[in-house]
Amino acid sequence: MLEPEITAFIERTSSIYSGHSTSLPPPEQRTIYERYAASLTPALPEDVVTQDAVLQTGADHPIALRLYRKRQTDRQAPRGTVLYFHGGGFVLGSLNSHQLVTARLAADTGLDVIAVDYRLAPEHRAPAAHDDCLAVTLAALEGRLPFDSPAGATLQLAGDSAGANLAAGVAIRLRDEGLQGVSGMALVYPMLGTDPQPPARDTEAHAPMLTLADVHAFRDLYWGEHPPYPAWTVPIDATRFDGLPPTLAIGVEHDPLRDDARVFAERINAAGGEAQFWIGTGLVHGCWRALESSPGVQAMHSEVCRFLSVHATPAPRNGR
Repeated sequence: MLEPEITAFIERTSSIYSGHSTSLPPPEQRTIYERYAASLTPALPEDVVTQDAVLQTGADHPIALRLYRKRQTDRQAPRGTVLYFHGGGFVLGSLNSHQLVTARLAADTGLDVIAVDYRLAPEHRAPAAHDDCLAVTLAALEGRLPFDSPAGATLQLAGDSAGANLAAGVAIRLRDEGLQGVSGMALVYPMLGTDPQPPARDTEAHAPMLTLADVHAFRDLYWGEHPPYPAWTVPIDATRFDGLPPTLAIGVEHDPLRDDARVFAERINAAGGEAQFWIGTGLVHGCWRALESSPGVQAMHSEVCRFLSVHATPAPRNGR
């Protein structure tokens, strides 16, 4: 059963944004999505400031970044940094589209939050988005981001939907290359494979806000319609789940992707790792935008903030 406030949120969303419009060309989808996101994005919290910058990669491919930082009234530096990878099925989203989330995470944790404007499909197919997020993460671990950061600051990864896939994929790639330094990873209604895990795949195939058909449409635009896919871009199919940072995996009840979070957490724990699974009862995919009105979303947001705050502790760091 949907939370009453979420029912109202869905009705408001439907009046602005009728589903993901996956039958439209991607540029048109993006225009609609950005308009929708802007209509639900409040002003920045008064105590949060932003700074835009560009990271030049080794291939001379620029990646736009936006830092969200809480003003420190006690003049103490932030305890750490969170790299945030936005959702949107690898096709939609921008530095602006998820500002409601990134600004509130910075305001409510005191951590620096850096949004990453990775390349989008279908113009840039797999593993382009993953490559960009990996490049930014390596730059952060090596102290090469174009923002000032206090010595010893911790690094965590976070993302929603496709962005959660990017965070998990980067963590797997770092593990495989023997690189350490990520102290935590928060995944919110993650899309961790090319097909959702049962039973939600079937029971929630026609859920409001995201359907199974939407998931498949985004999958085909990013990965293409035929495997094999780059292995590290499909975290749920990893051959190993050990050696990953402490993980918070959040699923929401009415979402075909709900069980991706559960299965991923179970596999990490079975491999001897540390993972927490949190379920948002009565919530839907994309509900973080209802933060101002929904008690369930407020509880979800508080859980993410609690996790990031707890894991903002020093971890061994090394670069290439």
